[in-house]
Amino acid sequence: MIVGTLTIQLHLFGINSLKDKRHIVKSVIERLKNRFNVSVAEVDCNDSKTTALVGVAVVSNDRRFLEEQLDKVVSFMRNDGRFHLGQIEREIF
Repeated sequence: MIVGTLTIQLHLFGINSLKDKRHIVKSVIERLKNRFNVSVAEVDCNDSKTTALVGVAVVSNDRRFLEEQLDKVVSFMRNDGRFHLGQIEREIF
């Protein structure tokens, strides 16, 4: 069994309230779950209006597939125009 994780920092712009932020973050989380069948959650910066930290986890028996899935998740998030990606940390074990 191989486990891959991503920790991705999102920088949101044009946000006036935590409600606006949560709407965007929840939307991204649901889209990632549905499209890539990964586990996703907001893991930090819950009280910040302009920053979110999202954790993604994938389990597989094929390292190549796992790395491709993580790459696709990052690419998908980069193409979302509602935020910019900050620091991305990747671990595979």
